[in-house]
Amino acid sequence: MRDPENLPVIIVTGATSGIGRASARVLAERGWHVVASGRDAARSGEFVPADLASTEAPRQLVDTVAERRGRLDGLVNVAGIHTLADTTETRPEDWDAIVGINLRAAFLLCRAAIPVMARTGGGVIVNVASEAGLAAIPRQVAYNVSKAGMLMLTRSIAVDHAGQGIRAVSVCPGTTMTPLVREAIRSAPDPAEHERRLAASRPAHRLGTVEEIAAAIAFVASPEMQFMTGSELVIDGGFTAT
Repeated sequence: MRDPENLPVIIVTGATSGIGRASARVLAERGWHVVASGRDAARSGEFVPADLASTEAPRQLVDTVAERRGRLDGLVNVAGIHTLADTTETRPEDWDAIVGINLRAAFLLCRAAIPVMARTGGGVIVNVASEAGLAAIPRQVAYNVSKAGMLMLTRSIAVDHAGQGIRAVSVCPGTTMTPLVREAIRSAPDPAEHERRLAASRPAHRLGTVEEIAAAIAFVASPEMQFMTGSELVIDGGFTAT
């Protein structure tokens, strides 16, 4: 059995539900010491709270983990928010909130994490983007832009910091049956029809599961994938292939 004190350390944001929670579980099963972050400590193991809407929270989160564990080997940026609105409907405050959490907070976490990882030989950053970063989904302009930005953030980190042993990969889920999506389906005028339409929009004719996305995150984070950096792994049931 591996000494828990010597396990590689990884931060997972948005780890209290959905993809983040599933990813924290799978990464722990595969030999990582997972530090979960979110707003509901009751659902996590080792937990460091962070309100990622705050400018100081990303650095505080990274500093706390570095002080507790003495190292940082991975970062998974899952936390994100979403709203439905086209360009003319999107309020500036909603734009700021979505880009602030989905992209700016991810950038600030990466900015804080990279020097810590570099001190101990490198690490991996997994940015959970979306099929919406690759194809414009109607009536979610702010979300689309935030996720497209994450793809370029990933590529920029890869080319700027490979020499420090840092690699970065984007994981792009298609519509996945998270609590957020379940609630959107439940609140639709015809929930069954809404779910059917979501599923029918992709060749696989179904939605993804959080377990499938978590497995992809664990795969790209694995030390066996050292040559994978600056790229995207798309898990969308064929949506972006059409």
